[in-house]
Parts: sequence; structure tokens; C-alpha cells
Amino acid sequence: MANVSIKFNGKEFLLSCEDGQEDQLEELLIQLNQKFNKIKNDLGNLGENKLLLITAVKIMDEYYETQKKVEQKKKELNDLSNKFKELKSLIYEYRDKKENEISKLNTKHIHLKNEIELSQQSYEKLIDEATNEISNFVKKANLENLS
Repeated sequence: MANVSIKFNGKEFLLSCEDGQEDQLEELLIQLNQKFNKIKNDLGNLGENKLLLITAVKIMDEYYETQKKVEQKKKELNDLSNKFKELKSLIYEYRDKKENEISKLNTKHIHLKNEIELSQQSYEKLIDEATNEISNFVKKANLENLS
């Protein structure tokens, strides 16, 4: 345990703290002394006990106000986190929907491509048959003209 000598309200005190905590204890006591002296200057010398009580109440009030703000910030952070999760879910949902649409379009594209190929083959067959019929008709007409 370490010992720290401090001066509070004009009196010397020796306080103990854990090793390594000396600087923090000194800083806390400086802050406490400043608050105590401010209240003493604002209200006058009401007696040390009453000034200490008012200082303690003021510090506790600040502590609870800070605690409320921390809780509010935690709630806001939690709300933001929930909104982020919701947004993330919507994004994944949208992505899955679009991937499904793309898959369907790709399937339709392949089907349409196959239909075009079949139509082209049918068209070429039809042209070949028509060409053959015309050729046969012309041959037959030429034979009839020759006879």
C-alpha cells in the first residue's frame, strides 16, 4: 500500500491507496478540493461538516447525471445497433432477391437462346425445303417446256 499526503481545507491528511494509484488519488483530491472551495466561496463558511455534505451531494448529483447520460448513450448506441442489424438484414434480403431475379433471367435467356436456335434451324430447314421445291418445280417446268 502506498501513502499520499494531501492538503484539504488547509489541513494535512495522509491517505493510503494501492500501489500505482497515487497519481489518480492526488488528482481526485485536487478536484474534490476545488469543488469544496468553490462551494465555500459561493455560500460562505457554513461550517466544515455542512460544506462537506453539500460538496458530497453536488458530486453525487454530477455522478448520477453522468450515469444517466451514459445510459442514454448506451440506449442510443443499442438503437443504432438494432437499426444497423435491420438495415443489414434488408440488404441481404434485397441481395438474395436480386440474385434470384438474375438467376431467373439467366434461365429465361438460355431458354430464349435455345428457342432462337431451334427457330433458326426450322427456318433454315424450311428455306432448304422451299428451295428444293422451287428447284424441282423449275426442273419440271423446263422438262415440260422441252417436250
